[in-house]
Amino acid sequence: MTPLILNTKHARETFYNTFSKKYLQILEAPPYFLGLGLSAFSFSGLVSGPVFGHWSDKTRATKTIILFSNVFEIVGNFMYFMGYSKWLLLSSRLVAGIGAGAGSSIFGFLTRTTLPDERARVFADVMACRQAGLLIGPAFNIFLRLCDFKLGPFVVNKYTSPGLFMCGMWVLMQFAVMVLYWDIPPLDSFPEQHMPLREVRGEEDEPLMSLEDEHMAAAEDSYGSVSPEQTETQLSSELPPSPPDSPSLDTPDPFENFSASQEFLREEVVVLLTAQFITLFNQTALETMVTPLTQKYFGFGELGNSVMYSLCGVEVIAGFFLVRWLSRVLEDRVVLAVGLLICSGACVWCLIFLANPQGGFAFELTEFIIGVFLQLLGLPFVAVSQVSLFSKVTAEKTQGFSQGVRRSVGGLATILGPLWAGGLIGNLYVMLGMMMLLLTLIMIMMVLSYEKLVEPPRVEHAEDSENGG
Repeated sequence: MTPLILNTKHARETFYNTFSKKYLQILEAPPYFLGLGLSAFSFSGLVSGPVFGHWSDKTRATKTIILFSNVFEIVGNFMYFMGYSKWLLLSSRLVAGIGAGAGSSIFGFLTRTTLPDERARVFADVMACRQAGLLIGPAFNIFLRLCDFKLGPFVVNKYTSPGLFMCGMWVLMQFAVMVLYWDIPPLDSFPEQHMPLREVRGEEDEPLMSLEDEHMAAAEDSYGSVSPEQTETQLSSELPPSPPDSPSLDTPDPFENFSASQEFLREEVVVLLTAQFITLFNQTALETMVTPLTQKYFGFGELGNSVMYSLCGVEVIAGFFLVRWLSRVLEDRVVLAVGLLICSGACVWCLIFLANPQGGFAFELTEFIIGVFLQLLGLPFVAVSQVSLFSKVTAEKTQGFSQGVRRSVGGLATILGPLWAGGLIGNLYVMLGMMMLLLTLIMIMMVLSYEKLVEPPRVEHAEDSENGG
């Protein structure tokens, strides 16, 4: 259910990025309004992400947060469909962006309900589903662009239909979340001695019998049977608690001793946040550059670009599954290093061959395909590894807020990346040179901090040691 929510959120964005420019032109908006619209969505998500994350850490009520955030998506999409003026269109992006902030709660929920060893694989699965939304979006545009009718006072055409369609999708999602999704308790709500054996054994190969089990076995050997009271007590202690309908009143405040400076200004956290910013800055800058290049050199129109983005989506989804498999045998920091190397190679290729294309149509198209392929190949490596590592080096009890901060850093990158690239379409050497400089910076930072990019050792509580002794 959680991957489906993220899938729907990202399918929405590919609708708008395809037709927003001409939609704004019809509403007589100046050219800079396209950048404002794209930035408005990222800005409101940047602000709402930590708020939703803080809410989820305090209450652990992820379902309530998702249902609440979806209301903003429904209203924002309907405002986009109405489209009376450029200001209503801009406001629709601000409203919908608030709903996107629930992603921090979702990633916090995934962190609290997964084991560290399996987290990279879970994040890879979720991100593959999210990427499927980017793949499905252009596919829907193929038939939505044919819409041309009236619905009461509203005109439904290829510019307004994405808003109406996504509004309906979010209404369906509301019902799906209410019926099919529920919050499960985090792993830390289960006492360690009651968790499945595979989760508490660590690296030991032989199962250990607890003292209670030894006493029970001795009692059975000595007396031949166990009293019903003893059996009931043992069974009730072994059963995991059922999911609570509401947070417990005696749950400690996760932010009681929380310090933002101590949490986010540590060396390893700064490196991962920098990696988040640089990769998303470069990705959105390249996305801004791609459409003008395809129009200028290859004559791609709306349909051609939709097909291109669909093929790119297929590659990225395959990349996520490759990373999922590699995460079984490689550490997160190794996967991150491989991804950054691939992205650096892609940037060097673009500097050499795409900044000033030479040759005929076939040669230029081949250069373009290789550059895009390399860039997309490195994206899953960096995305999965840095999210997985970030969830391990930050406190689990405030994971929602931490993921909100991480996503806010990414949101800032998605605002600045297109702005940087949009003004340098005619000077690709400067644009790509800055991207290469940023990649070099994060590579140096990672090399210097490589030893710290691991999950910190878990410290057992004193009372657990006493009980075990």
